[in-house]
Amino acid sequence: MNFKKIALLLFVLVAVWALWQWLGRDHYLNYPPSARGPWVAFGDSLTEGYGATEGQDYPSVLSKKLEVLIRNLGRSGENSADGMKRVDEVAGLHPRVVLLCFGGNDALNGDSAGKMFANISSIIDRLQREGCFVVLIGIRSASLRDHYADKFKKLAHDKQVLYVPDLLSGLAFKPIYMSDAVHPNDMGYKRFAERVAKALKPYLPELVMADKNPAQSKSASVDR
Repeated sequence: MNFKKIALLLFVLVAVWALWQWLGRDHYLNYPPSARGPWVAFGDSLTEGYGATEGQDYPSVLSKKLEVLIRNLGRSGENSADGMKRVDEVAGLHPRVVLLCFGGNDALNGDSAGKMFANISSIIDRLQREGCFVVLIGIRSASLRDHYADKFKKLAHDKQVLYVPDLLSGLAFKPIYMSDAVHPNDMGYKRFAERVAKALKPYLPELVMADKNPAQSKSASVDR
């Protein structure tokens, strides 16, 4: 076998390996993110931490687990339309990572699911234009059968964002994890933070800023 044939064979083998690697993993828009701002948790009361004691909301717990500063921009009572009104403000922070969770109040208020998902889609678009890596957190519909699960999954696929299904999965209707019928307690938010941390772990090397302050990495805190 001459040199040209050996070189061609090696090229083909490398190309096949590269293709296998590419097909064998998930691909997300803005991974790694071009934005260089803070990590942000953006949502409603489930993000703000209603029902938790001070410092036990899920962004605070996640912040400590990942040793990354996370700004909690959750506001109780907001729906996806309210999120639309605030998205420019959030995008203006040029956040590296956005943990996005809206839809709970839309569901409780009986708002149109179509409008809700259109709003969330627009929020994602705006954040992605800023170069953010978006993590979409799903919410269950207020019905016996979850009518949102497939829609959230499809939206995440279409927008190429990391998806964490149903925030209250395994928590709802279990008093040990819930402060009321809708909001987790400290234990519930901790369990959810563990799920998010597990989902993010494979991607952390490209999501954590290389020039992170060493003091911050030892003891992460939350800017609320």
